[in-house]
Amino acid sequence: MNDSTSIPAGYDTSDDHRSGFVAVIGRPNVGKSTLINGLLQEKINIVSPKPQTTRSRQLGILTTADFQIIFMDTPGLMQPRHKLDEFMVETAVESLNEADVVLWLVDGSEPVGPGDRAIAEMVQKVDETVAVVLAINKSDITPPEKVMPHTEAYRALAPEAAWIFFSAQTGNGRGELLDLIVQALPLGPRYYPADQITDIYLRDMAAEFIREQLLLHLRDEIPYGIAVQVEQFKERENGVTYIGANIFVERDNHKAIVIGHKGSQLRRVGAAARKELETLVEGKVFLELWVKVEPKWRRNEKALKRLGYSKPE
Repeated sequence: MNDSTSIPAGYDTSDDHRSGFVAVIGRPNVGKSTLINGLLQEKINIVSPKPQTTRSRQLGILTTADFQIIFMDTPGLMQPRHKLDEFMVETAVESLNEADVVLWLVDGSEPVGPGDRAIAEMVQKVDETVAVVLAINKSDITPPEKVMPHTEAYRALAPEAAWIFFSAQTGNGRGELLDLIVQALPLGPRYYPADQITDIYLRDMAAEFIREQLLLHLRDEIPYGIAVQVEQFKERENGVTYIGANIFVERDNHKAIVIGHKGSQLRRVGAAARKELETLVEGKVFLELWVKVEPKWRRNEKALKRLGYSKPE
């Protein structure tokens, strides 16, 4: 949790206080969630090596006496294949339209690709009053002879943007990146209490933490067809938090893989998730998981709405 002991709990700020919404965009798996967790010094976003880990927009709120940054962590931008992908892309694009600053993360270890060019076209369409910061991640693991060619190619996509090298994994350059973001913020009030770091409810974070462990433990082709919904979340009289959650998959054979031989895989996922959840709730957790088949849920609007992947009406 951020140390905000010296920060007033209310919304009053000085005349030179800066604040605003920062849309964090980029292709899948470029380090958006890792960066936000690092800046907040608190895990609010799940992270895995697999693309499309982030599905919905989530706010990460960083407050000091001098500024308040509301990071909008967005799904990675890609070509939609079904209605879930369409929801994810719409979420990311919508964030661009609401931002005071666009923080565009790119993978400096890879050359510019079609996905980067498509994002550049979106960035060029944002209002001219919106500042753009180009953050080049993973340059520290890029072969030296490729650093400059890759960097020049990315900068050519956003020639007016401020830019910087950084590493989401090690934190190198993170402080300098934060300075660039603060400089780009407009003067403004504090929108959230100083001790609030996200807008997501605990039970929704619990569902994401469970899904994170599924992403980390299962085969590549399965996690994209998995959703988690917490059915029960309550603290019992003995102080233990009871969490019951459904894991939805699209096929019977996927259900068998998630459960594993005599339940071994599901027990491993549950044990790993329980450790994360106990950190989240700061206490003991009793976790029960059930695996259910929901055929083609990613293509079904009613199923998407029930699982929380739809716009408010």
